[in-house]
Amino acid sequence: MAYRNVTEFVLLGLMTNSEMQKVIFALFLITYIITVMSNMLILVTIVFSHTLVSPMYFFLAFLSLIDAFYPSAMVPKMLMDLLCEKKTISFNACMTQLFLEHFFGTSEITLLIVMAFDRYVAICRPLHYTTIMNHRLCCCLVALSWTVGFLHSIGQIFTIVWLPFCGPNVIDHFMCDIIPLIQLACTDTFLIGLLVIANAGLISMISFVVLMFSYVIILRSLKSYSSAGRRKALSTCSSHITVVVLFFVPCIFMYLRPVTTFPMDKTITVFFTLVTPLLNPLIYTVRNEEVKNAMRKLWGRKVSSVYE
Repeated sequence: MAYRNVTEFVLLGLMTNSEMQKVIFALFLITYIITVMSNMLILVTIVFSHTLVSPMYFFLAFLSLIDAFYPSAMVPKMLMDLLCEKKTISFNACMTQLFLEHFFGTSEITLLIVMAFDRYVAICRPLHYTTIMNHRLCCCLVALSWTVGFLHSIGQIFTIVWLPFCGPNVIDHFMCDIIPLIQLACTDTFLIGLLVIANAGLISMISFVVLMFSYVIILRSLKSYSSAGRRKALSTCSSHITVVVLFFVPCIFMYLRPVTTFPMDKTITVFFTLVTPLLNPLIYTVRNEEVKNAMRKLWGRKVSSVYE
């Protein structure tokens, strides 16, 4: 373990205007509650529905689970700090937050690739879909997503814990992230910065390119489909592509660059840690009649049973 005399970090937070902090607190609290509840609603609907049994909904359930927990790793601390004058976080809590942020984020990246593979098999190999995408393979692919997220996060933690921190300890952010932490290290971090670009930035960029290329192949294969089948496939793929763009573009901007910070970093971080997980359930339900019908049947039945 590297030498350090820093036991806690001071977070400057989102802003310094106390009145605006109260407004932002109320807005973000409502957004956070809606985000968690909407994702859990989709998760519970898929788990208890008898119609949403295809692998696509199996993966969507885990995506909703990630999107419920992902903002929970950062937002509660941010909300608490909006009401406090002194915003501090211990070194161990900072490492925990860093681990959870990258664990859920990388797990989601991997799961989005898995979902693209599922759509490729469903559209390009429809006759072999049920054979290829069997329950065992689906479980293995979800386990792979969690494993990749864990290994990536462990790598991020080991990158930081071996750095010497001897002061200053002020982070111009509302959360712990790897780039602001590297800037506080009392050593030359050029090589570590390249490692971060390779470990986070390039992985995000390559994954995004692979996903976009796979969807190009999928969309080209729709020429042989009927107009009704083409509309259904396009609706599903457009939802996936929208989620991919909303998640990957901010990640690429944040990590595929030299170790430096910009004033807009806080806004972008809020977007992909809070806004994107909120938009995902809307994107997957508004244009998906199967999910909406399952919700009506399931929750209509629950309400009816309460009044009987």
